[in-house]
Amino acid sequence: MPLILAIESSCDETSASVCRDGEILSNSIATQAIHHKYGGVVPELASRAHMQQIIPVVTDALKRAEVSIAEIDAFAFTQSPGLIGALLVGAQFTKSLALATGKPLIAVHHMQAHVLANLIDNPKPSFPFLCLTVSGGHTQIVCCHSPYQLEILGKTIDDAVGEAFDKTAKMLGLPYPGGPLIDKYASKGNPNAYHFPEPKIAGLDFSFSGIKTAILYFLNNAGKSTLYKENFLADTTERKIFIAQNLNDICASVQNRLVSILLKKLEKATEQTGINEVCIAGGVSANSELRSRFKLLGESKGWNTYIPAFQYCTDNAAMIAIAAYYKYLNKDFSSLSVVPSARSEW
Repeated sequence: MPLILAIESSCDETSASVCRDGEILSNSIATQAIHHKYGGVVPELASRAHMQQIIPVVTDALKRAEVSIAEIDAFAFTQSPGLIGALLVGAQFTKSLALATGKPLIAVHHMQAHVLANLIDNPKPSFPFLCLTVSGGHTQIVCCHSPYQLEILGKTIDDAVGEAFDKTAKMLGLPYPGGPLIDKYASKGNPNAYHFPEPKIAGLDFSFSGIKTAILYFLNNAGKSTLYKENFLADTTERKIFIAQNLNDICASVQNRLVSILLKKLEKATEQTGINEVCIAGGVSANSELRSRFKLLGESKGWNTYIPAFQYCTDNAAMIAIAAYYKYLNKDFSSLSVVPSARSEW
């Protein structure tokens, strides 16, 4: 019954979790409000905040789990991908714990952990299962053959869907983080009010750069077109009035297109693989429209569908802990020479 302490510090959440034999005992998360006034995450400020928060967060996780450092059997951390300065804070802190106690060190890939978050709570998917993994930096369809064998079937060739949500929010003048606000306003709007183009990308890969550009031109043209045409360009006042009067419908229409793109590719993946155990994961999986339509699609297609609890969708250490648990069982340990990486495929 291994007892594992895991630390997540890839972006702007400092998190620590304690896991015993695959059961999450605690999952403490400290967010960084300092980035709100800048409209996005500032890497240097994120690193400093991690240094300030990591000891209190780890202390809280141990307290909630009612265990001590001396009882921990292994220490895990997010190795990649993420902001390099933020990753370094978590990596060096975790290494120091492993070195001081002589206990094993486990390096975890952030995106693999998102997929394996579906194994935290019951009911759990059976292997093999498909997972649509959607976040601010990644959009992937993964086939999980086992906790030790994950295969990327499709991924974005440019921007991630989470970035499309956030950049749209910024264009609309919404404060950071904007993705959840689009979800909020969309619930009051007409998803068919406006129509945005669907990227024509072969296979199971995604692309979101084109739709971001279409949204930009749509707003600059005050809703007259999604194409660049000089005679359509609105002045600043006209643009602002259009957004203010149609915000709910704009958000609903954008969200409708983005969710449709995701689910069409996921449906295609199930057809190609014949797998009907299907999951979603990552920060964007907290989106209410995606969750609702994913479940409805699953019911119509006869899938067994799974979505992690909200606290395990966004960046958190519990998903690092569950990934580390399976690595522990497989004796997949890291040496103290392991280094974090800002970008890394598995």
